[in-house]
Amino acid sequence: MKAQNQSQVMKFFGAVGLERVAWSLRRLHCPVPATALVLDVGSGGNPYPRANVLLDAYEDTFERYHASLVKDRPLVFGQAERMPFRDKAFDFVVASHVLEHTADPKAFLDEIMRVGRAGYIETPDAFFERINPFRFHRLEVTDHQGRLLIYKKPSWRPHSEWVDLYERKVKDAEFIQFLKKHPAPFYTRFYWQDSIDYEIVNPQVDAAWPFPPATTQDRELAPRNFRSRLVKILRYAMSQRSRNAALSITNLLRCPTCFHPDLRKHETRLRCAGCGTTYDLKGNAPLLYPRACET
Repeated sequence: MKAQNQSQVMKFFGAVGLERVAWSLRRLHCPVPATALVLDVGSGGNPYPRANVLLDAYEDTFERYHASLVKDRPLVFGQAERMPFRDKAFDFVVASHVLEHTADPKAFLDEIMRVGRAGYIETPDAFFERINPFRFHRLEVTDHQGRLLIYKKPSWRPHSEWVDLYERKVKDAEFIQFLKKHPAPFYTRFYWQDSIDYEIVNPQVDAAWPFPPATTQDRELAPRNFRSRLVKILRYAMSQRSRNAALSITNLLRCPTCFHPDLRKHETRLRCAGCGTTYDLKGNAPLLYPRACET
């Protein structure tokens, strides 16, 4: 891992040879001041403790096999490619293991830059994705000299010869243990400020193919009970709970249909003052998906 991507605690464990411990602590590393407002895009079942606001597309999806959706702070349902937030609403945007799920990386990255001033992106590295593809990953992502390189996958397993060689020659219990002890080279960790330098290498490829059926292998990485409890404790201890509870989420929102910045509470819904579109609430979480205007 690059030095700027590590906290002092991560550096310590890395220096004494405990790379796996250092790696597991990366989710606690969010290099922002206490006053920064942080958004977690695709927060799922394990949001970053430092995040103040969560965005997720669905209440439940087979792509989220680690844990159920966490709702312990302001949560908004919406599309990452068309976020329901105002321009530069956030100081920092976390997108961890979500970019590789989109079929439209340009829209995804442009939206992150629109709503945030800086941020962090994490994905499996393109090399690892090619030899060990996931059924619901649509992209291969790597970084080179400060730039994200993105390859759109024409199918879930486009490099079958790579996969066959990996599974026949390398993938065994010993190599799996090596991956667990030395995970960093197999992932892309990318910090950005002001703008994201990226290139979609093959923009002509259609990555919106239907998912193949899920298998039991897709759930192999589910956390054990002890680890799950520890994660919950750390998330609780490190979250800005009081601040999050006092946040006025409507001050950050904009209509995903017409982009008007004024969404008002109307009985049990939010209503856009611009186009008149109304959006339901699921508990306290607004369901802000774009659709045809109502007026």
